[in-house]
Amino acid sequence: MEKTLHVELKENRYPIIVGSGNITRIGECLKSLSKSTRVLIVTDTSVKHHYGPLILRSLENAGFDVDLIEVPVGESSKSLEQFARIQDSLVANQLDRSSMVVAIGGGVVGDLAGFAAAVYMRGIDYIQIPTTLQAQVDASVGGKTAINHEKGKNLIGAFHQPKLVLIDVDTLNTLPKRDLRAGLIEVIKMGVIRDEHLFEMVEENLEAILDLDAETLIDMIARACANKADIVAKDEKESRLRMVLNYGHTFGHALEALTDYDGLRHGEAVSIGMNCAAQLAVNLGMFSKTDFERQRNLLIQAQLPLTFPSNLTPKTICETMYYDKKALDGNLRLILPTRIGEVVIRDDVTDTQIIEAISQCN
Repeated sequence: MEKTLHVELKENRYPIIVGSGNITRIGECLKSLSKSTRVLIVTDTSVKHHYGPLILRSLENAGFDVDLIEVPVGESSKSLEQFARIQDSLVANQLDRSSMVVAIGGGVVGDLAGFAAAVYMRGIDYIQIPTTLQAQVDASVGGKTAINHEKGKNLIGAFHQPKLVLIDVDTLNTLPKRDLRAGLIEVIKMGVIRDEHLFEMVEENLEAILDLDAETLIDMIARACANKADIVAKDEKESRLRMVLNYGHTFGHALEALTDYDGLRHGEAVSIGMNCAAQLAVNLGMFSKTDFERQRNLLIQAQLPLTFPSNLTPKTICETMYYDKKALDGNLRLILPTRIGEVVIRDDVTDTQIIEAISQCN
């Protein structure tokens, strides 16, 4: 079973292929995309251990000259240091403008490798082969690439669309359950912001999803990607509509920055952020308590966290939120739900209201 959909951009239309066993087809897929035989694989130590030999064999059998660089596992790799290592490798191996970067891993690897490809020789092609659920349903689609700054997440980056997103649900078999659950937050998020049917799909099939039923995963991932692709096609550079994808992220990114990107998975921080954003929406009279409890119950069933660490004050969290990229002219732009399946962008919420909601989630 396989599903193919496309991100329909004016200049950069590209496919998303979702299926089982796709990782063995990397060489075949690249031959139809690349004018060069020179490829740099960027991956992390864990993915290299599981899939490195298989990936190298597929590419080399297809006639590619392959170099590989690995980075440490974790958010700390989205750094200037690791970015420089990749640039050094691109230069040392004499890759040119017709060469290609292949990002194989989770969102960290995809963001880092994509940004490296975006700026090397003013931009070379790259493809995304996401191996985590979070990357498969969100980070690999849409061309956002970035590294972190100590003051905030993804503050240094570029929009650079991949030539292909190749998703193999079999890679989730080696994913720790905690990471699987954390990645599921991006599907739940998509359900809240624009697709109640997708939200219901998770509610009704949570056990099958967590048991890694391939057919269920392919259906769910393809639907989540279709939603993301539609938003990106309408607003590639995040002028307005695409901001809705950041539901829960302004709170979550502040939490990640305050914990030095250590201890919490990205999806766990977003889960806390979504719970807080929903609480804020309830306080503002925008979101019913029934829908609030529906979201909260699904997060609980998925065993995702809901509350901020007790050592962080609501005031500190609120202040850190202002480093978010969506802040404009000193005002926070928050994505807040009105019902399951719909959100709005608000830029008129006061710090007092934000702090009160954080306090209720602390």
